[in-house]
Amino acid sequence: MEFTPDPHYNLIYGANASGKTSLLEAIGYLGRGRSFRGAATQQLVRHGAESFLLRARAETGSRSANVGVQNGADGLEISVDGDRNGGAASLATILPLQIVDPDVHNLVSGGPEQRRRYLDWIAFHVEHGYLELWRRFRRALKQRNAALREGLGGEALSGWNRELADTGLALHEARRRVLDISEPVLEEIGADLLGSPVRLEYRQGWTEGLALTDALRDGVERDRQLGSTQSGPHRADLGLFVDERRARKLVSRGQQKLLACTLILGATEVVQVHLERPLLLLLDDPAAELDADSLGRLMARVIGLGCQVIATALEPDSRLFPEPPALFHVEQGALEKLA
Repeated sequence: MEFTPDPHYNLIYGANASGKTSLLEAIGYLGRGRSFRGAATQQLVRHGAESFLLRARAETGSRSANVGVQNGADGLEISVDGDRNGGAASLATILPLQIVDPDVHNLVSGGPEQRRRYLDWIAFHVEHGYLELWRRFRRALKQRNAALREGLGGEALSGWNRELADTGLALHEARRRVLDISEPVLEEIGADLLGSPVRLEYRQGWTEGLALTDALRDGVERDRQLGSTQSGPHRADLGLFVDERRARKLVSRGQQKLLACTLILGATEVVQVHLERPLLLLLDDPAAELDADSLGRLMARVIGLGCQVIATALEPDSRLFPEPPALFHVEQGALEKLA
């Protein structure tokens, strides 16, 4: 399948199970190196094949690049202009994108890992050196956990405590800076989409007012019993409140979706300002679970970002864009451009 999108607005429509989401997933894979639906690799490989291969020409600002992603029995292989050493970070750099799909409410109602990943995505693009810092922290965490399971103590554990505390605190401070930048944007978008005040509460992952070095030292026996480190930014979370109510307990899935969209659009705006170029925004059935008024407010915010937008729908929907988009029809996996 070949797809050449318009640089502004694109709408892909077709019946359920026709291939719309599969096309968005392929585009998302080119920007992230993984499925946004969490699908296992074997679920994405055509029956009888050993792997899948995606290729694209990405043009972003003043740079263009040939991007390739292959995954299957031999593992994930990523190439950007022939360089196979950059990993998924090279994809995120050349094709930064965000996705709103029917499960986007899980960013609000799901576990803290998704919200940490959300913060890390902003920090990756905004904070210089964040990726290397994150990798150093993850290495230290892995080594400390291994030392705990082996029952090591003394200098061996103290060394990993120091590295984990140093990198963990730097990681925490970078996330805090990102939130300081993002909060005004998120509050403004949230008030518009939800009609109520939105508040964020960052939970750092260890006892407030306690130094991370002390938290690691004080918790060592508990950590040994559990076989893993229980204090640090890998345990952080982002509390979300709408009109001072915990958002995870909001009854309406539609409200949860609008709050999740607030987070996605706010992150997109912050990163666009920092990179000084538009991002790619994928919208998989944006009308799902939203009434006409909510959908109108959401799409007005989307259009206001100035992103390249690729959306899907069951039918051509004139409510989505202020001007006719490039229109594509998909049926049984075959894509046809109509306008």
